[in-house]
Amino acid sequence: MVVIETPGGFVDVVERICNVFRHNFEIVDFIIPNYAYSAGTVLVLSGDSIYMDYYSVLGPIDPQSPNSEGRLVAAAGYLHEYNELIKKSSEGNLTDAELFFLVKNFDPVDMFSVKQATERSKNLIKKWLVEYKFKDWTKTQTAGKKVTTRMRQERAENIARVLGDPLKWHSHGRGITMQELRSEEIRLIIDDYGEDEKLSKNIHQYYDLLKDYCRKMDVQLALHSANGFSQLI
Repeated sequence: MVVIETPGGFVDVVERICNVFRHNFEIVDFIIPNYAYSAGTVLVLSGDSIYMDYYSVLGPIDPQSPNSEGRLVAAAGYLHEYNELIKKSSEGNLTDAELFFLVKNFDPVDMFSVKQATERSKNLIKKWLVEYKFKDWTKTQTAGKKVTTRMRQERAENIARVLGDPLKWHSHGRGITMQELRSEEIRLIIDDYGEDEKLSKNIHQYYDLLKDYCRKMDVQLALHSANGFSQLI
């Protein structure tokens, strides 16, 4: 079980974390007591099971990417704004102010970086969902039809597309609730730990203890095993 709370980060780091988890454990489940945004959502979607309650949120798939100035930008939002300006330019509707903004703020090297980050995130989601979360999906819930590999791939592609659409979510920090993830548009199976009063109480007590420990030790990440806590960063 991985208890996760993160504002996001780099998709390359997420891939390495997933590789470490899968090298050491056959089953990896994620619990989100609060939030896991951006690249954190990508990591959560590598899990065999995802546990949330009414308060938990994931976020749009919009990993951060460093630009040529070393500043972090939200990849999907950055790419969308660039494409919008290019579209206006091709239609002859680009204003002088927008042209200045385009020349000043968008660098070809940055564009390559954000495109790679965006595509990498979506490809990882499609790969991980099919390999882990959908591995036991063998029959459809309504008709009881046999689920094929292609059906798993199409479902994963749709989830990656919807979660990666900046126009739908409007904000890099938009919280996506359990209800929205379960909706007909996304159709992601989420385990609601809030339905089990005892489990919910235990998770929140543990989460509060973990946050308190990290705050007192001035660390962002800690490893808890049978031997106790080990602070990492």
